[in-house]
Amino acid sequence: MPLPQDERVVALANDLLQQFDQLFGLHPGYRAAHAKGMLLTGTFTPSLGARRLTRAPHIVRASTPVTARFSNSTGLPTIPDSAPDANPRGLAIRFQLAEHVHTDIVSHSIDAFPTRDGYEFLEFLKAAAASGTEAPSPKPVEVFLGAHPAALAFVQAPKPFPTSLARQAYFAVTAFAFTNAAGEKRFGRYRILPEAGTEFFADSDGAALAPNYHFDELLERVAKSPIRFKVVVQVAAPEDVTGDATVHWPESRELIELGAIELTGPVTDNAAQQKQIIFDPIPRVDGIEPSSDPLLELRAAIYLLSGRRRRAAKLEEPAQ
Repeated sequence: MPLPQDERVVALANDLLQQFDQLFGLHPGYRAAHAKGMLLTGTFTPSLGARRLTRAPHIVRASTPVTARFSNSTGLPTIPDSAPDANPRGLAIRFQLAEHVHTDIVSHSIDAFPTRDGYEFLEFLKAAAASGTEAPSPKPVEVFLGAHPAALAFVQAPKPFPTSLARQAYFAVTAFAFTNAAGEKRFGRYRILPEAGTEFFADSDGAALAPNYHFDELLERVAKSPIRFKVVVQVAAPEDVTGDATVHWPESRELIELGAIELTGPVTDNAAQQKQIIFDPIPRVDGIEPSSDPLLELRAAIYLLSGRRRRAAKLEEPAQ
């Protein structure tokens, strides 16, 4: 996973990491965002109809081992699961194709992103950091949201507390180009849908959850039976915008099921493995290519820079 060759992308990634540090503080050995998380292991089995969309190796094989990381938002390793800022939740999935060969999906629990590129996102984070209780009204973040409808829609969108991280749908909001064996290319966006269906607490019940409720519940659930998700792709029509994560496609667009993920237990030595693994939002595999979305190269750079820093640090036990 190399850094982008564009020095401007790398510089912007470093600026964003510094801004995350300002917002959440430094927590050596943890991610700058989605710091609190858990790894589970399992298997991906492709669907029969998936090959009409892509020739990717995990689609043409009978099955592929996977590692999945569930997480809370923010860069706070001990954020309570009951905190509103713990939403949206994250789910990253690694398909282990061979030793040191993989492709990943990075998703979160809202079908939206606040900005179309990293420069707007940095402006958004700076406005949020400057909008504490002492800031006069209109606060900088209010001014930003007033001028950026997509960010306002993201902030105002419902983000309910799931009854389980296994009862939550997840969305990879950037588009990818999928190519099948015949060379036919179609753009699409991933959705990770729980086999058990989605289920949410009322807001008042969510606020009363134990600090580690969701991760304790995840361990209890997977100890009883496997956790299953379907991986589907919402396929774009020719007229749909594929290079802007803030632009939604109509719900009438075709959904193609790629396969099923079955998670069977936690990864051994979870904390150390979370420190080590660096997910990559760019597929880097035959049959699935990045779109022109400017967020992809930037996110890859941020994840790599954050990951290198995390690996080099001594993992600190978070204060309780």
